[in-house]
Amino acid sequence: MYRKDLITAEIERLAQVLARIMGLKLEGDLVKANELFNETIENSFKLSPFILEDSDISAFENWLNETDLPAEKLDSLSEFLYYELGISPQRNALIAPRLNLIYKVLAEKHKIVHLVNFHRQEIIQQYL
Repeated sequence: MYRKDLITAEIERLAQVLARIMGLKLEGDLVKANELFNETIENSFKLSPFILEDSDISAFENWLNETDLPAEKLDSLSEFLYYELGISPQRNALIAPRLNLIYKVLAEKHKIVHLVNFHRQEIIQQYL
């Protein structure tokens, strides 16, 4: 029970950070939004921005297979990445395949499938 409470608190904190990032983007402070995004990705998910932005997806795939993030945190990571879509065609080309990999791990490894992710996977197809 204690671990579940910690994970729930962490997810709530991540949702607040995501809202702050989105607010910064709306305010036009893209530099600060990107800094907060990279800091959160690295500190909360132990994912280096270099791995995320590497044009070779295998580095991300290796990280995803080696990481022991609980399903809830992987789902939070997918939220962070999903809201990065639409920024630019180059960013879309990096993020969309990584999102598909996360959804695949959630479905196959953690047996978690929900309608939001199905809908997002349909949307992601336009970026691939």
